Amino acid sequence: WALFIGWLNSLRVIVGSLFIATFIGIFVGIARVSGNSIFRLLSAFYITIIRQTPLLLQLMFWYFVAFLGVKENILSPLGDAFSISNQGVKLLGLNLSPEFSALLLGLSVFTGAYIAEVIRGGILSVSKGQWEAFKSLGLSESNGLYRIIIPQALPAIIPGLTSQYLNLAKNSTLAIAVGYADIYAVNDTIINQTGRAIESFIILLTSFLLLNLLISYGMELINRSI
Repeated sequence: WALFIGWLNSLRVIVGSLFIATFIGIFVGIARVSGNSIFRLLSAFYITIIRQTPLLLQLMFWYFVAFLGVKENILSPLGDAFSISNQGVKLLGLNLSPEFSALLLGLSVFTGAYIAEVIRGGILSVSKGQWEAFKSLGLSESNGLYRIIIPQALPAIIPGLTSQYLNLAKNSTLAIAVGYADIYAVNDTIINQTGRAIESFIILLTSFLLLNLLISYGMELINRSI
């Protein structure tokens, strides 16, 4: 039962981070190739800072500085709909603990920077002739990007995106650094209480193997459909 609850906690943060990181990666990746110099500069700055610092330090920053360092609600004018404090995040009636919030935000921001580079590389893999073609047809840059360029870039994007999804799932085990009770933290407690290290690690390794195989299979189905 303890392992089951640990896995539910892990899946909550993994699934949530996958969606948020994908959104961040797509937005920043497109900004990196946009015609707006400010967007390109800001996105390049974000990617450089995030990719050159360890994930563990980033998680500890979000936890100890961004959340525990906040003494009271910093968004009180918004009422109960959304607030951030040292008690965590309140969002539309949901109370997210500071441990969960720091892990979710840290994994999303970190993985989003890598996904952005995957998106940028896939877009740049499409020949410049395609850009010139849709511009000659009178399509705007945003319309041509979404209707012409990105569909052709997806075969180059999906494999790299799969690798980042797998890395995110494995990086979630760093939750123990911020005190979040994920499957690894629960497993560590079980080992200390029972001494069954071999059985516990076999269960842990098998669980992550099955999860990553599921992610790989799902992405493979998407790749085939494309």
